[in-house]
Amino acid sequence: MAGRDLMACAQTGSGKTAAFLLPILAHMMKSGVAASQFKDIQEPEAIIVAPTRELINQIYLDARKFAYGTVVRPVVIYGGTQTSHSLRQIFQGCNILCATPGRLLDIINKEKIGLSQVKYLVLDEADRMLDMGFMEDVRKLLSSQGMPKKEERQTLMFSATFPTPIQNLAREILKPDYLFVVVGQVGGACSDVEQQIIEVEEFGKRAKLLELLQLIGHERTMVFVKTKKMADFIATFLCQENIPCTSIHGDREQREREKALGDFRSGQCPVIVATSVAARGLDIENVLHVINFDIPGDVDEYVHRIGRTGRCGNTGKAISFFNKIGDDEQKIVRGLVKVLTDAHQEVPAWLEEMAFSAHGMPSFSSQPSKFASVDSRKRGDFQEDNGYSNPGISQPAARAAAEEEEDWG
Repeated sequence: MAGRDLMACAQTGSGKTAAFLLPILAHMMKSGVAASQFKDIQEPEAIIVAPTRELINQIYLDARKFAYGTVVRPVVIYGGTQTSHSLRQIFQGCNILCATPGRLLDIINKEKIGLSQVKYLVLDEADRMLDMGFMEDVRKLLSSQGMPKKEERQTLMFSATFPTPIQNLAREILKPDYLFVVVGQVGGACSDVEQQIIEVEEFGKRAKLLELLQLIGHERTMVFVKTKKMADFIATFLCQENIPCTSIHGDREQREREKALGDFRSGQCPVIVATSVAARGLDIENVLHVINFDIPGDVDEYVHRIGRTGRCGNTGKAISFFNKIGDDEQKIVRGLVKVLTDAHQEVPAWLEEMAFSAHGMPSFSSQPSKFASVDSRKRGDFQEDNGYSNPGISQPAARAAAEEEEDWG
């Protein structure tokens, strides 16, 4: 509200969307808005960017609720829909533009919107927006003709995870006097989620998943897998076992993705099998269980996945299958022990033992160092020491391989 640039890190399900929408709307109502459907080129005052279509649509629906009864008009544009439809929506008036990076740059290049009036730029899931997958798009947006310099706009970044290399990158596009607000611990899991790690060999995963889902019954459950092929395979397997199930991933058409989420929200399919495309930001009521069929190779991804449950003060349960000889399990083990410890969850003895010997590194201590202040731990200075990594910064090849598996935009 004071007009400062902001980097904000808060647990999943804590209300970050409202934290940037409400102040922006308050400023707009106070200072007035300029856009109208009679202008040839629409010039939005606020641009909100998020990595996935489902997330940006969710942000738009929240903006529309908050702006109801005002003159402020939010508009959403994203890939997988006709460009002409996006343009028609914009030409009817646009004060707040919610967009995925690819479609936003396309509209800008077509010179269908002007950027000179942008007062607020929001990057949601900012760590994902600033890794090697999207950083080029962000740079193109910031250097687009008419985009106000950082001194002339307010830039806001929100996420549940902010690895140290991403914090360093973020400083490039924020004013020098930006604020870094931390609620809880940087990269920490939500304490309302009960976490359980189960040792399962690769070929025993399907049987274990079926056993768990039969025990869970019709309670809403998200099952996360690594690849698109595996998502379809597991969804088909569960349907054959008479468990109503759907799937969502980057190879499905947009209408199929929206129908899958709609069936899941309505309870028609209480189980959805998803790739990383559904790991961030999605807020679906009454998701009581998250199952990591495939453990992610990055601890931040784990935090986001399990954050689909236990939202807004509700409780949830996250169960992760852990194959001791898996490559991703080897990468994540030390960071996983830290996340469990910080959230006051039980750490299996075998997992702790594995973390001690991981990669021949020195023993992991679940207790903070006596030399580490609370403030420095919150800033994330000790993330890399405790198994946090950002493959987009330190392992570009690994990032490229992951991009082949999942198309985010």
